[in-house]
Amino acid sequence: MRFEKRLGDRDAWSIGDGCSAGRVLDLLSTRTVFMVVRECFYGTTRFEDFVARIGASAPSVSRALKQLESAGVVTRTPYQEPGKRARDEYRLTEAGEDLLPVFLSLIRWGDTYLQDGHPPLAFVEADSGRPLSVRVTADPAPDPSSDDIEIRLHPAWRRD
Repeated sequence: MRFEKRLGDRDAWSIGDGCSAGRVLDLLSTRTVFMVVRECFYGTTRFEDFVARIGASAPSVSRALKQLESAGVVTRTPYQEPGKRARDEYRLTEAGEDLLPVFLSLIRWGDTYLQDGHPPLAFVEADSGRPLSVRVTADPAPDPSSDDIEIRLHPAWRRD
């Protein structure tokens, strides 16, 4: 990347706290917060399932969900099973769904550089089975939603 000429002198300007990258990192700053987002993409909606699948403490998951809700990434909806007390489900909002390319990019990077060539999961287009990729482009293209993606066990994956 390069800056346009008027921004070339990095010492002459600053966006300070307005940096979008810094704000995203502040929001997704803990492993638990990011794993809650992952679980939302994987279809998890109930608090006790977040706790079990993430392996974090209930207070930590509660804080993460509150943080994501206040940022407009998840929304809370009450539900009640017959004979039980009312509880909440958590689902991604439009802003949360828009994290999909970020989520997939981080997984792809981890698959390439942290998995020794053996990534555990493959993300494919649900209808065609074609592997998904994430790329930076100037071409307008429709963004798939998480509902258009199927997660499969990667064919090359094996436990060492």
